Amino acid sequence: DDQFDASLTPTGWKQVVERGKQIRQSGLFDKVDLVVVSPMTRTLQTAAGVFGGGDVYHDDSSEPLIMVNGVGKTPYPGGTISSHGSPPFVANELCREHIGTSRADHRRDISVYKAQFPGVDFSLTKDNEDVLWRPDVSETNDEIHQRIKEFLQWLLSREEKEIAVVSHCGFL
Repeated sequence: DDQFDASLTPTGWKQVVERGKQIRQSGLFDKVDLVVVSPMTRTLQTAAGVFGGGDVYHDDSSEPLIMVNGVGKTPYPGGTISSHGSPPFVANELCREHIGTSRADHRRDISVYKAQFPGVDFSLTKDNEDVLWRPDVSETNDEIHQRIKEFLQWLLSREEKEIAVVSHCGFL
């Protein structure tokens, strides 16, 4: 099913690589204390591609890969993405996009993401399975507004000063 938790397309990967270069050249990369990412394949790939340590995996067991090779329908052209020199990554389900009935809004089990993105902290996600997505009921505007409010409160409670959020246009 191409729509289920869709991954980046070749065009999407080109955009991610370009954005990563822009963020590094601007000096923003060095200022980021934390990357918060929606636990969906396309946002995890985007966060890894923009804020990850690059294609080269430094042989150091204390530095897990941000992303392993072969994730998604169109894998990252460089293969694996290192965590070397990158800020910490944490997945937060509160910044998922508006959860509708589309299969694209349905995430994979967290255990799958943990294997694909070992350098991402998934400890904030309580349920392995996607308990938020329902095939016949979309999230209401009141529900998403409440989730946004909870996410902003969580962000403001963090000690980090510069936090990059990788989410969805329907959320941001």
